Amino acid sequence: MTKFTVAVVQAAPVAGDTAATVAKTVALIADAALRGASIAVFPEALIGGYPKGADFHIYIGARTPEGRQDYATYWSRAIAVPGPETKAIGDAARDASMFVTIGVIERDGGTLYCTALFFGPDGALLGKHRKLMPTAAERLCWGFGDGSTLTTVATPWGPMGAVICWENYMPLLRMAMYNKKIAIYCAPTADDRDSWAATMRHIALEGRCFVLSACQYLTRGDFPDDMHNTISDDAGHVLMRGGSVIIDPLGRILAGPDFSGEAILTAELDSEDIPRAQFDFDAVGHYARPDVFKLVVNEQPMPAVVQLTSE
Repeated sequence: MTKFTVAVVQAAPVAGDTAATVAKTVALIADAALRGASIAVFPEALIGGYPKGADFHIYIGARTPEGRQDYATYWSRAIAVPGPETKAIGDAARDASMFVTIGVIERDGGTLYCTALFFGPDGALLGKHRKLMPTAAERLCWGFGDGSTLTTVATPWGPMGAVICWENYMPLLRMAMYNKKIAIYCAPTADDRDSWAATMRHIALEGRCFVLSACQYLTRGDFPDDMHNTISDDAGHVLMRGGSVIIDPLGRILAGPDFSGEAILTAELDSEDIPRAQFDFDAVGHYARPDVFKLVVNEQPMPAVVQLTSE
């Protein structure tokens, strides 16, 4: 069976409440299943929250007690992977018989990572990708992933993976993912600019893959009251306006971009569109010139501590 339906879910967290956000996610997975979706993609940092407008009260050369508390508050709302929250999402994926890709804030010791998780229709946590390069002020609160989580997972329609937000502007990272024969290219994001759809269309054309990009629709009322926000204190102010989109391997927009509010966008895809599109372009195949250009990718874990034994 080459045809299948996918969904991109444009939603916001429940302000400051991880458990309620997980419950909302479970309901949205069920809703996407009712629309016939076999795959659902959720936004960047949906669980744990994208801190749009937070500044952690920081300036170069110093930290403040207020900023330390904002970070501790944000850290408390992140999740362990695996953990009870991932089990609840996995159970929902199993009940829906659906593949799910979702952005979370992952807590590992004292460090937070912007992470995409992959769940299978049996409920299993299939893998994760930690954002390699937090953008600009994101580096105040997120650590850096390494090449060991340049992950794809198998689906009946080809490999599925995720590249998060402005990682999509890293040409070598994209090439590494194309080399994995990625068919379903998930792009959880916080970029709500008009230009984002053009980036997604370029990637679909360049990678000859389906691109599923999900962004939050986030108001100030969806942002925690107990964290400082430099943009607005008006609960109705829109901090992130969505723009989720589904694109085919020839760059044609099948759904979106949607800027109207929370939404679930769906489209029917045909996996045979990928070889049809690769007839005249394959970035890591007949259109490559390895005699001129070559990419080396380090996928080894980079732990801070390596323990050597005498045995």
